[in-house]
Amino acid sequence: MQLKSRSYEAPDTAAAMELCYANGWTDGLPVVPPTEERIAAMLAAVKLEPETQVAFIENRQISVTAEKIAINAVLAGCKPEYMPVVVAAVEALADPLYGYHGPATSTGGSAVLMIVNGPIARELDMNCGDNLFGPGWRSNATMGRAIRLLMRNTIGTLPGTLDQSSLGHPGKYTYCIAENEAESPWPPLHVSRGFKREQSAVTIMAALGVHQYSNGLSNTPEGILTTACAQMRVSAGTARKPFYAMMFAGEHMAVIAKAGWTRDDVKRFCFENSKISVAELKRINVRDGEVTPADEKEMLTLVHEPDDFLMVMAGGKAGVQSAYIPGWGGKNGSQAVTKEIRRA
Repeated sequence: MQLKSRSYEAPDTAAAMELCYANGWTDGLPVVPPTEERIAAMLAAVKLEPETQVAFIENRQISVTAEKIAINAVLAGCKPEYMPVVVAAVEALADPLYGYHGPATSTGGSAVLMIVNGPIARELDMNCGDNLFGPGWRSNATMGRAIRLLMRNTIGTLPGTLDQSSLGHPGKYTYCIAENEAESPWPPLHVSRGFKREQSAVTIMAALGVHQYSNGLSNTPEGILTTACAQMRVSAGTARKPFYAMMFAGEHMAVIAKAGWTRDDVKRFCFENSKISVAELKRINVRDGEVTPADEKEMLTLVHEPDDFLMVMAGGKAGVQSAYIPGWGGKNGSQAVTKEIRRA
């Protein structure tokens, strides 16, 4: 196998890691040195030649080859069996609907949220339960990290240069989860987006940070969702967001399921009850100008239509917490994209 990337010599693993730091190839955390043998194992897992173009980032005019993906997957600590997920996520990253340049360069500080569905999520022991967005699962942590390292090392999305985030958030290290399909009363997310249940798929979204909310008082979907909508209402700021992800953990989902509410029922309720008046946006200083009587009546929706909510069952069985995650941009913001995960 003939690799195209430049090779470097290091006397030992510690020196190789320091070389990676010196060349700016890390996210600040230690990385696994990408030896030829490790790169070859990644490529073998997806049966791709090193020079195969997997994606082309139009705004950057950069070709992302299988070799570059494999190198960053090794750096991130991935196992070879994780490569099909990483490759599919890279394909989604280059989709024009995602629109790489906007969320990658904005001061708004979005990260790439990955939601994995289908048999591969279970085979890779991905976390879909307790401590959903926290540490502890190699598959979740390293697959999400591989995407960020590729953005940095191959596409050039470096803080302070291309990446102009004012604050950023921890999802920029890794932001990867699976849906709890086994216990969800709804069809899996990827099925709702046009795929078959037996297929595996990854959905990516330019996403801001996780917003957790609590409701231990309500035993109806309306009660729980009213809390969520109240907290989401102002989070879009001056413009509607293209997508919101909503994560329902065990106790909240049990209430919703017991009432027989479908995913579409929840979408419609949240769409109607997260509206906010222009007057209120002016009062809280996210819209400019004096409040007028007309502003009191002009209501803005959080997203453009109910299907712009991504509803996912994931999180711990115990506790009265769920979460929402705002997307990036306004009317022409980045779209959520779902790609099939193909295995060799």
